[in-house]
Amino acid sequence: MKNILILAGSPRKNGNSAMLCQEFERGAKDAGNNVELIYLRDKKIGYCLACYYCKNHDGVCIIKDDMAEILDKMNAADVIVMASPVYFYAVDAQMKALIDRTVAQWLKIRDKTFYYIMSAAEDTPTVMDCTLGCMRGLARCLKGSKEGGVIYGKGVYEPGAIKGKPAMAEAYAMGKAV
Repeated sequence: MKNILILAGSPRKNGNSAMLCQEFERGAKDAGNNVELIYLRDKKIGYCLACYYCKNHDGVCIIKDDMAEILDKMNAADVIVMASPVYFYAVDAQMKALIDRTVAQWLKIRDKTFYYIMSAAEDTPTVMDCTLGCMRGLARCLKGSKEGGVIYGKGVYEPGAIKGKPAMAEAYAMGKAV
């Protein structure tokens, strides 16, 4: 049994990347794993001030919000799933704030397997390159990180448009195989 933390960046309650997260969660739970799905839209996560208070305070950030709890959960997880819709070829603001705030404990969070989930209205070969690169960038900065897989939910815009698309089955199967 693995501890899996899913970080859903979608600001839409029934967004396509959020639905892919739910399928990944369902598959991972069906396989007997311990899974927690956090919707970043429901959390208060301020942007990094680059003050480096955390550097001299054992990874504790000067900003008192929900990020401290999320960092604890990231440290406790075996697997971290990061999900974001594509916004102007990049991650959304919720995910970017989380990535930047991870600086407080980037030397502590280690040996994690990362999975990435993305959704986009566009269906071109390169639409997700920057988004994926941004999420992979965090993992590259964390010692011992490895990649488990990527889900590409392309060609979907309206909430729920992902239903019936191959990415939904892929998300379930990937979650089940963790």
